[in-house]
Amino acid sequence: MSAQQALRAAVERLTAAEVPQAAQDARRLLADALSIGADRLGLHLSEALPAATAAKFDTLIEARLRRQPVSQILGRRAFWGRDFRVTQAVLDPRPETETLIAAALAESFAQVLDLGTGSGAILLTLLAERAGARGLGVDLSPAALEVCAANRAALGLEARADLAVSDWFSQVRGGFDLIVSNPPYIAADEMQGLSPEVRDWEPWIALTPGGDGLGAYRAITDRAGEYLTAGGRLMVEIGPTQGQAVVEMFARAGLVDLRILPDLDGRDRVVAGRRAD
Repeated sequence: MSAQQALRAAVERLTAAEVPQAAQDARRLLADALSIGADRLGLHLSEALPAATAAKFDTLIEARLRRQPVSQILGRRAFWGRDFRVTQAVLDPRPETETLIAAALAESFAQVLDLGTGSGAILLTLLAERAGARGLGVDLSPAALEVCAANRAALGLEARADLAVSDWFSQVRGGFDLIVSNPPYIAADEMQGLSPEVRDWEPWIALTPGGDGLGAYRAITDRAGEYLTAGGRLMVEIGPTQGQAVVEMFARAGLVDLRILPDLDGRDRVVAGRRAD
């Protein structure tokens, strides 16, 4: 069987099972089975597929048929031009979160705190882009911090990124001129409507705080002022309908220069504010 024939059969299987992006996912998985970049797959489609490679490809397709996300199957996800390790212990870094990165990088910072750091995609990207900065990433999940530590090592950031198990600010000390977070924000009654890739494979602790989905923002805004230096910024990712509610929390916390920033699709994605000087 050629690689092209194997690819065609895999796309048919995924399509029949109503797996979204069947062709794109099958190509990425075949490239992984062949240990080549996806951009080079076309050069190898006419070649015979070795038995061991065919078996590996079939295993990858079986995982996708179970609706496991491709990033988990491959163990990595690209974010802001870098690959990050991902597992079932962390959220899959998503393109819309790059809205927060772009906004954070628009101003200088020296000390950054990432609340609910997960894979570390936000914290480590910010530090990689700002050579003089240091940061702390905290998460309630030790398993998530293990993933973050692996990403930290891969990026050579051990000297500038500290990690700690913490329930929001419980183990945080010191002041920061930038606090960022992509907290759980999906309401409890919305969870069953999520795609199987999210609902069945990503950690619920990172997806929903329960209730109305706003609990994490209440916890963050209640204490952020204690840890922000004068003029320091707080930036959080939000669900597309939560902007006004979160802005009101920022205002009650005494933050100023409040903004709701859209993602590339025009949806509300980030709420930003700062502590008054």
